Amino acid sequence: MKKIFYTIASLSLMLCIFLNSCKEDILTIENPNTLTEAEFWKTEDDAQKGLNAAYAMFYKPGLWSRWIYFRLDLTSDEGYSKSPWIELADWTRFQYINYNFWEGNVVTWRDTYKAIFRCNQVLDKVPGITFADPAKQKQIVAQAKFLRALHYYHAALLWENVPIVLNASKPDDQPKQSTLAEVWAQVEKDLTEAEADLPVTWDAPNVGRPTKGAVRGYLARTLMQQRKWNEAKTALDYFFTGQGKDKYSLVSKFRDNFTADLENNSESVFEIQFSDVNKGGDGDDPNATMSNNRPQFFAPRSIGWSDGQARFWLVNAFKEEPTLSGGIDERLRYTLFYPDLTKDFGDKIYGRNWEWDNNEAWFKKYSRDYYRNNEDYFAQNNYRLIRYADILLMYAEVLNELSLTTTAAPYVDLVRARANHAPLATAYPAALLSKDAFRERIKKERVLELCGESVRWADLKRWGDLETAAKVSQVAQRDPDFNNFVVGKHIRLPLPQDEVLNNPNLVQNPLY
Repeated sequence: MKKIFYTIASLSLMLCIFLNSCKEDILTIENPNTLTEAEFWKTEDDAQKGLNAAYAMFYKPGLWSRWIYFRLDLTSDEGYSKSPWIELADWTRFQYINYNFWEGNVVTWRDTYKAIFRCNQVLDKVPGITFADPAKQKQIVAQAKFLRALHYYHAALLWENVPIVLNASKPDDQPKQSTLAEVWAQVEKDLTEAEADLPVTWDAPNVGRPTKGAVRGYLARTLMQQRKWNEAKTALDYFFTGQGKDKYSLVSKFRDNFTADLENNSESVFEIQFSDVNKGGDGDDPNATMSNNRPQFFAPRSIGWSDGQARFWLVNAFKEEPTLSGGIDERLRYTLFYPDLTKDFGDKIYGRNWEWDNNEAWFKKYSRDYYRNNEDYFAQNNYRLIRYADILLMYAEVLNELSLTTTAAPYVDLVRARANHAPLATAYPAALLSKDAFRERIKKERVLELCGESVRWADLKRWGDLETAAKVSQVAQRDPDFNNFVVGKHIRLPLPQDEVLNNPNLVQNPLY
């Protein structure tokens, strides 16, 4: 159930950590109506509430409620911003002036480490609680390790050289900076340890919690970013020869991966359980929102804030290959808004027709035009962080990098078949002749299937497309914002400058 994470538990008890111990100072008098840390973390219920508080971080603005999409989608060559908020738009085109810009950098850093803090509290405290069923205790710990790994994975993608904090932090802590390799190693460790105590599937009331498949998906992503192809194959084998081989499949309709109508389906490997049950703020009060703001910020003009939109080259990419029936790839219909959408598919946008420039496109995935005429801050669509189509394409990529190109092709063909395209051997036989040719085809297949799903930034980094001026110039042909990209610098974000100034153990990222 997508409501299982609602009990965020008044973990404003975390504030007690910030109280000092001066006995005679009136400011240290404890509030008799508020639990202290010493009074909490006693029962199984406390453990579950603490874990729920870690899940609740998905709903915070720096993470998957709002701003992380600006970093992962709009900074990639799939998206951009023409927001009248100039500094916001600048942070999608590598023009970083104020490293403390809240919406572009600091809030995502803050919420990442707030999420890690909550995971660390669970990992510190829950092992000391007596459980009637020790297996339940292990599952809570495993979930916290998975969530911590997930947040460090994205921190590694964004900033790279971040501190690894493995215990609940205190106000005067000055954690040491870690290298990217050390962060990846910690993600691998957390995921490996989590898998042992997570199930293949959960019962109905707990659907949405991480499974062994979710662990293997993120482990494969982590290993692929390091180009550890053999290890990545082992991680992904779970879906094809391991316990997960009969659990996952592509749903028949591509669109069902992005609406609230068929969530947690057979294609879902891990998704965030969003809900519109609350329409409150983004704090930690009982009425805090559990919804997604992305559709409001990415909707076309006159519908939402329109701060982010898609590059038009994506529309052309979908139209380059007719389907077997001679039509347009229907994935385009559910992926992008663009001027000819009504002409091509008969769809009206949010119930109306809108006039845009001929070269404008907007992300349609996770929009709610299928049942309403506007957007707001309370989109309830679950966000699929990993789905089986991605797993298939990842496996094909890994097999190709291991020089198993012909073995890789059928996994791509499964994705193509749902889109009514011919197998690669028929449509693109040259792609099967070399590792390099297949890699270029994989790049195209991934963008057609996954664009707008927050994976493109990782893809560009993994493929080495941002490592040389020549390769960046090729990306800039699709996205002119990359003309601002400085090799060796913009591959990562700057650390928030206040963090560097306040912690002598941090050094600003290279070239900033």
